[in-house]
Formats: sequence, structure tokens, C-alpha cells
Amino acid sequence: MNTPIKFILFCLASAFIPAANAATATSTFQVQITITKSCSVTSGTPINFGDVPASSPRVTANTSISVNCSRLTPYTVGLAPTGSSTTGAGQMSGAIGGNTDKVPYQLAKDAAGAIWGSDTGAGTSNVVAGTGSGAAQQLTVYAIVANANFAPDVYTDTVNVTVTY
Repeated sequence: MNTPIKFILFCLASAFIPAANAATATSTFQVQITITKSCSVTSGTPINFGDVPASSPRVTANTSISVNCSRLTPYTVGLAPTGSSTTGAGQMSGAIGGNTDKVPYQLAKDAAGAIWGSDTGAGTSNVVAGTGSGAAQQLTVYAIVANANFAPDVYTDTVNVTVTY
């Protein structure tokens, strides 16, 4: 038989043979991530009142702290001077030996003196609250000294910053 005729006969025979049915199987899977809330805090430079004459009345100085919490995460920032005062009331101690003077100061949310402490009890909240944006948020901390009528010295205290989220 001639090759072209063989080809034609093969094609005709193939047309009448049922095609093999292809079968498939399917499944699914999920992709998942659990994102947890997070916060960090960075303290600014020390609050420095500078050189203040002993006769000075009320003096105010400030610094800023940076809080960075994940998006939509509610947080509070509490401040506690040495001695753990929950009302933000602290005392600075002198550096000169024998000086027993303590310079009292108040931590505040604004220059007017709204108390900033660490108490979060019902009806006594004096912390600063916020909601995270995923970017650093600057908060200004004020310190107020009612008067400077103390022995000449360099006075300091340490404040603990706590972010609760």
C-alpha cells in the first residue's frame, strides 16, 4: 500500500476509536500568618532646667519620648520617678556629699501641669493613651519645679517609662 493511503486509513480508523478520558483530582490549602502586636519606646534627652537661681519661682522644662506600636494597637505610657510615685511626683537629689536637700518636681502632660504618672486605676488614670500607627509617635514630657529655693548643687533623678499594650 501506498504511504499516503496508509496515512488516510490510519486517520479514519483513529476517528472511530474513543478518546481516552483524562481525569483530574483537586485540593486546596491556605496561606496564613499571625501578626502579633508590638511596641517599643525610646527616651529622649534628659530634662534639663539649666542654671536656675535659687530665688527662681516655678520653672518648667521638657523632653520627648518616642513610642512605636503596631498599627491599631492601643497603648498607654506611664512615668514613674525614683520612689515609684504613681502620680509622677519626684524628688531630685544633690550630687554634693552632705547635701540632704531634695528638689521636688512634677511630671506633666503639658506646660500647664496636667499630671502624668503611672496610675491606671479606675477614676485615677494619669497616663497618656494612644493608638499605634506603625510609625514612631512623639510625646512631650514636661517637668515642673515649683521653686528653686534649695542649696546650690546639681540635682538629678531617674524616671522609668512604661508602655503597656
